[in-house]
Amino acid sequence: MMRLKNIVLPALLGCWLSACMSSSLADDSVSLVEKQVFTTQNFSTYNGQQIAEVNVGWEAYGELNAAKDNVILITHFFSGNSHAAGRYAANDALPGYWDALIGPGKAIDTDTYYVISSDTLVNQEPHNPMVTTTGPASINPATGEPYALDFPVVTIRDFVNVQKALLDSLGVEKLHAVVGASMGSLQALDWATAYPDFVERVISVIGGGAVDPWTIATLQQWANPIIADPNWNDGNYYNADAPTKGLRQALSMVTLQAMHPQMFNQIYASSSPRETAPLHDIRENFSVVNQLNAAAQTRTTFADANHLLYLVRANQLFMAGFARDLAAGLMPVTAKTLFLPSSNDLLLQPYLAQEAHNTLQSLGKESYYEEIDGPWGHLNGVYMLEQKAGLITDFLTSD
Repeated sequence: MMRLKNIVLPALLGCWLSACMSSSLADDSVSLVEKQVFTTQNFSTYNGQQIAEVNVGWEAYGELNAAKDNVILITHFFSGNSHAAGRYAANDALPGYWDALIGPGKAIDTDTYYVISSDTLVNQEPHNPMVTTTGPASINPATGEPYALDFPVVTIRDFVNVQKALLDSLGVEKLHAVVGASMGSLQALDWATAYPDFVERVISVIGGGAVDPWTIATLQQWANPIIADPNWNDGNYYNADAPTKGLRQALSMVTLQAMHPQMFNQIYASSSPRETAPLHDIRENFSVVNQLNAAAQTRTTFADANHLLYLVRANQLFMAGFARDLAAGLMPVTAKTLFLPSSNDLLLQPYLAQEAHNTLQSLGKESYYEEIDGPWGHLNGVYMLEQKAGLITDFLTSD
């Protein structure tokens, strides 16, 4: 189990649910990982628009068997990417974010399963050299300029459909399971509604079946600082100064809201309401604010403001099955489902998963529910998931 003393706190503060949020207790990992690129043409979005060319990065661990029926898809979270396990190079500081769970002999055993993960559309970090994505920062072939806000609004279903196209290109006709955390859990559940005959199992970690008004409004708080930044310029900043101040404020808020006060206060215990600088000058910040801002500023190097806005909107639009209500949306599901919310999650609160679980059971579906305990809040789904390793193994091997 992850212990605080094993975590590099400065890295944590700069990387909420990012590839650097890995289990440092993993004794071994999958072999060195190769990042690949998948391309599909004339992609039709859920809202009926066309994207001339979609490019996303992907990687895999383990071996695809002859029947191509040993595939587990990992779907990543809001600030993450496809790097779920292993290292790209032997001297990488940290492995992928779920390296403690994915690998030979681990809960998601790469001696048995072929595990694949891909970057989503509108990934938050289009300027990260290890991310390949298509979104507002991509070049519109019709104009030769970045799409900016001409890029169509995309949904979780669009993320799923790009993943389906990738799997089709590999000749995969069945998924043993889809496993995802946070935004990845939304994708995992939507897989079971969009392609019920394709998916045998779903593990939804720190997620739910639909966002509610409170969650929609919470997510909007991440978008507002960007929109308020004059440099955002209605999304047209690619040939000018980027809205870095608004992006930094947004990323600071994401970091704050992903954590539970219990752990946040331990990390920032040195900050105090009795600091002298804020007492004498209204322009001075408390040390906790300066530390959050500094970490977020570092993350702006790879991030893009418009991409963050599009990710926010994709999450705000989510209801499994995209139907009139959750029951109708979940009706097509045939996969057995395991919900693993965090007991003290303040971002995607556990009642969201409980509602989806109860709805599935009321429809006569096979669904299981167990909460993750820990001090991290939402981040328990990354740091504390090892406590559910045996449960995950049993679920994946069950009939």
